[in-house]
Amino acid sequence: MTKNRLEAFSDGVIAIIITIMVLEMKVPHGHDLASLQPLIPVFLSYVLSFANVGIYWNNHHHMFQAVRHVGGWVLWANLHLLFWLSLMPFATGFMGENNFETVPVMVYVLDLIMCAVAYTILVIALVGQHGRNSEFAKALGSDTKGKISLGVYLAAFALATVSAHAAMALLVLVALIWIVPDRRFGRIASPE
Repeated sequence: MTKNRLEAFSDGVIAIIITIMVLEMKVPHGHDLASLQPLIPVFLSYVLSFANVGIYWNNHHHMFQAVRHVGGWVLWANLHLLFWLSLMPFATGFMGENNFETVPVMVYVLDLIMCAVAYTILVIALVGQHGRNSEFAKALGSDTKGKISLGVYLAAFALATVSAHAAMALLVLVALIWIVPDRRFGRIASPE
């Protein structure tokens, strides 16, 4: 089975996720700068979520350039990732509207944990599809950055019970780590 429909569907879902997130930011009733102040937490949570969704899209795109074919297990694993990404607008709104309080931050971090787990499952499915000795598996390597990210997300979840702001700092750190796209798959990318 070819990968084109999976990529097109994923791109569409991710575009909708970003659109929903921006539509959740309500226009303030007022005409001065003071009317924008209550929106600062909402805007900051949107920026972080936009970056996170963009990072997933970017890395998904780079990874799928090296994918030769997909099967049913890969399709379901990809849908699993899209499910958790689709909850990002809810988690973003909950956190921003509640000014980064403990429980909303924990919900947000939990969604990021599940996105990371789902991405890992997708990678495992793709290695299974291509074989452990395939060019894809060799390019993937040990996925150290992915494992570190998941560990930092777990630490952020635990830290949120003590300091939601410190947990947010860890989330920003992970986003900064991933700002540079994953280039491991570039050398075996399929021809376009």
